[in-house]
Amino acid sequence: MDEKILIDPSLKGKTREEMGLEPFTCTKIQSSIMGIPVFISEAVISWVIRRASEGMFISGLDNDKTSSWNDTVNMTMFNSTKKGKYCDLSMEHKIQNDNLLPKGGGGDQPSLDHRVFLHFF
Repeated sequence: MDEKILIDPSLKGKTREEMGLEPFTCTKIQSSIMGIPVFISEAVISWVIRRASEGMFISGLDNDKTSSWNDTVNMTMFNSTKKGKYCDLSMEHKIQNDNLLPKGGGGDQPSLDHRVFLHFF
């Protein structure tokens, strides 16, 4: 929406529909696979993992090295209580990591927050 206003300032104050955009219904991931549009919303993820789509995520878990989550998520992702490397992830976890988590920062290691997310996913 902001991008459209930057391109055409006369759109400022108009609704999404007046700008030619789809109405906002929920936050979703949009992509396409072989030209087929794919939309993944919180409701879809909730349905797939058979959990209620309510609650709150608070980022910034305790210290990465001393967190009580380390053994649990390392066992889920690396079949060991020790943290492995990206290359040690199972194919399933590599696909989840590559497609669900934001990229940036140059590291290929998922943060503790991300590993906990993948553990529950």
